[in-house]
Amino acid sequence: MAVKRKSLVLDASAFIAGFDPLALKEEAYSVPEVEVELLDGSMPKIRFEASLNSGRLKVIKPENRYIDLAESISSEVGDISFLSKADLAILALALQLKDMGLKPVIATDDYSIQNVAEKMGIKYMPLSNLGIRYQLNWLLYCPACGKKYPPNEKLTICKNCGTELKRKPERRRPIKRKHANKVGSKKGESQET
Repeated sequence: MAVKRKSLVLDASAFIAGFDPLALKEEAYSVPEVEVELLDGSMPKIRFEASLNSGRLKVIKPENRYIDLAESISSEVGDISFLSKADLAILALALQLKDMGLKPVIATDDYSIQNVAEKMGIKYMPLSNLGIRYQLNWLLYCPACGKKYPPNEKLTICKNCGTELKRKPERRRPIKRKHANKVGSKKGESQET
């Protein structure tokens, strides 16, 4: 049985946190939208471009069917309104790489990406925070009149009273943390997730 190659999918927060694909032994991937999110001339953008130019970072635009699937799952858990196009593309790319037979891990500090990745069964690695402790399904509600809306509702204002909607967890499931995923540098150093 062939061993799946480990690959890392990097969002903008990975580059902002100082993550450097040049120091990895794993394959590193990202999406074109991440480059756009990084500020020109900033160290994260320079790190992104140097990794891309060296061939250590592969930038792939995910297929539309994976974007649609990422949007659907994000809507299901209620995080769709909190994810940028780049975030959805990162999730879609991880799904696409998984279907290609790779073992993807998303390197991100974004809680919404982590929440959706957990629902998708995709591993993630927080970089400068501890990561999520619960996989959440969100509910939109009006704090004034109490009316509840499904998490994928595109409203920001209550239909009943005009108050700005808020969100709260409808369901939460504890996450079982596994420390078996190591991301190592070429020098043999490793970080545990």
